[in-house]
Amino acid sequence: MAKTLQRTLVGETPQKIGQKARICGWVQTVRSHGKIIFFDLRDRSGVIQAVIIPKMDFFEEANKVRGEWVMELTGTVNERPAAMANDKIPTGKVELFVEGMKVLAKAQTLPFPVDDDGYGTSEEHRLKYRYLDLRRPRLRHNLIVRHRVENFIRQFLTREDFVEVETPILTKSTPEGARDFLVPARLQPGKFYALPQSPQQYKQLLMVAGLERYFQIARCMRDEDPRADRQAEHTQLDMEMSFTSQEEILDLAERLYTAMVKNIFPEKKITQTPFPRLTWKEAMEKYGSDKPDMRNDKNDPNEIAFCFIVDFPMFEWLKVEKKWNAMHHPFTKPMSDDPAEIKANPEKILGYQYDLAANGYELGSGSIRNTNLETLTAVFEVTGHSPEETKKQFAHYYEAFSYGVPPHGGIAPGIDRFLAVMQNEPNIREVMAFPKTGDNKDLMLDSPSEVSAEQLKELGICAAPKKSAK
Repeated sequence: MAKTLQRTLVGETPQKIGQKARICGWVQTVRSHGKIIFFDLRDRSGVIQAVIIPKMDFFEEANKVRGEWVMELTGTVNERPAAMANDKIPTGKVELFVEGMKVLAKAQTLPFPVDDDGYGTSEEHRLKYRYLDLRRPRLRHNLIVRHRVENFIRQFLTREDFVEVETPILTKSTPEGARDFLVPARLQPGKFYALPQSPQQYKQLLMVAGLERYFQIARCMRDEDPRADRQAEHTQLDMEMSFTSQEEILDLAERLYTAMVKNIFPEKKITQTPFPRLTWKEAMEKYGSDKPDMRNDKNDPNEIAFCFIVDFPMFEWLKVEKKWNAMHHPFTKPMSDDPAEIKANPEKILGYQYDLAANGYELGSGSIRNTNLETLTAVFEVTGHSPEETKKQFAHYYEAFSYGVPPHGGIAPGIDRFLAVMQNEPNIREVMAFPKTGDNKDLMLDSPSEVSAEQLKELGICAAPKKSAK
């Protein structure tokens, strides 16, 4: 039995001139010049021109091939005549003389072209057919860069003695800020899990456990109102350290992002190192924003101006709701150890919290955590939760801290936003594999969707009747 020729990636063909090769991929274009058929065949590594001449017994079948069909071609890799070479692509000096052809899958006409950048195509259309949209070189490159960034983070933090720990996706609903996504518990009728807005409580409990240095590339879910450049689920780099300080955390973040830009985005230039540090008050007074764009030339897409914003107010006043809310989250350590002062003058209290920003975008937030249960209770009181309610909701937290909690803190930069800034993309959806719309719909899977009456009955849930159209 003849041995099957090992597959050759298109990108490897320039090193195989004069050799037999078997390539597999998608037909990008079909051209007939006289009696010769040319395919441009694309795989993950590139595009190559394939040549089919009339004397081949599969020539008539080749005439039926159309764009985006999935093909297997075998033949000899030849050097193209100098006058016919294409210097714009790495494989432009070679072509495959086809001696065997197999149709692996036919394709109907695509709803839009995938050989352009896609910006001119309706985003709703692109999201509905996202699996086709991802055939674009731009989006495929974005996903490859995302992989490289996440891989770099893991290697960097491992060298810094961090341990990657996965935390639960089914957790407890607690008053932390944004709305929780709720999941009914079938085995405990009437009770619900929540999807995590962040691993906040788990990472702090890992510090109680003595892990000392934790990180996770974590999925975070928040049931927010429609916003143009937000997603119901996003990915953040979550880091927590025991026996640390704000200065140590900011230094770690600066070293990580400086190294990442140097290694993965060498074409980018960081405006200033060390990263400038501004208090929240200074940033608001000078730039009118707590995520200022500090580039020297705002028209230069390769300039990255990182900065840290520190000394945020602990609380912010919500005008519509007419109540105080934690500026970042209630677990931040306030710059006061006096519960009475915190409750009496919330507008004057600052917090040990900080942001990483770049080019006018917030990339991430962090804080030194509050391990003083008296001041933590006071913070929740300011935001409208009684001590009894807080201690009930966070019973696990209070008990865990009673067994000896180290001082700790961390930071959680968003991976999606960082990639969008570095790739000069207009929004985070361009750097995510399967994003949702601004109002949290998955157009590709038609989600969220209704479920059967049997499923609801099993969960003990009665769905509200649909509102009739007026």
